[in-house]
Amino acid sequence: MYPFVLEFAGIRVTSYGLMLVLALLAGAAAFALQLRRRGLSPAFAREVIPWVAVGGVAGAKLYYILLHWQEFAAAPVAVLTGRGGLVWYGAMLGGIAGFYLLARLRKLPALTLFDAAAPALVLGYAIGRVGCFLVGDDYGLPTASWVGIAFPEGSPPSTAGYLRSVGAEVPAGIPDWQVLAVHPTQLYEVGLALLIFLVLWRLSSHRLQPGQLFGLCLALYGTQRFLIEFIRAKSDRFVLGLTTSQVVSLLLLCAAAYLWQRGASARRASPAAGLPVESRIRAAALEGRE
Repeated sequence: MYPFVLEFAGIRVTSYGLMLVLALLAGAAAFALQLRRRGLSPAFAREVIPWVAVGGVAGAKLYYILLHWQEFAAAPVAVLTGRGGLVWYGAMLGGIAGFYLLARLRKLPALTLFDAAAPALVLGYAIGRVGCFLVGDDYGLPTASWVGIAFPEGSPPSTAGYLRSVGAEVPAGIPDWQVLAVHPTQLYEVGLALLIFLVLWRLSSHRLQPGQLFGLCLALYGTQRFLIEFIRAKSDRFVLGLTTSQVVSLLLLCAAAYLWQRGASARRASPAAGLPVESRIRAAALEGRE
């Protein structure tokens, strides 16, 4: 693990923070390429960065507060200003809200923009999960498999005591201080997110209606996250044994189903339905000249 990689002027930059910056830059580059393919200005990819960043941080903090309201009530300033509390699902929802708000302000086609951003979203997620691995965060349950990795300096360390505290089954004879090998769920998600990225990129020029590619993104991501949560070392299981992230994943699947149904209805009603993205753009341009 490499929790810290840079230090200057008394400020330490964590490997997680560095990977977040790389995720943002890589995502913006992929988004700009997708915008060009759709005949839209790639400048939006640069303009939307602060909106997504601010919305993401606000969403992450709000999500954390909702889950840990007692901690927030006891020390609100510490929760709001501390480095912790940057929960991914909250950041994702907040970033989507900021993205949508800017699209509406610029009077741009929101669903088309979300489609263009879909591959970038999962690419950024994959890079961000590398950061989680480097700092030893968000790992899984104990395992004796060859894939197991111990996090002696993790956040927190993968000790028997900590794993017991989140409900993991640890043999009684193992002392609390002993560090155990666990599922590197961060790396599992890196691999799955990269696979989803390739699928979305491949399908981005196929015959889909506005919103359907983003819906597929939500469906694929929500499914992998739902399954990964079963082997995550977490204690927030509250509804039928599901974690909060699994509940949100199910909501994402519902949103994905809505977007696909909406696209299917539009496909039946639109004369340009079934055409690739570039062809639909050209058709719309020709109609505008008539």
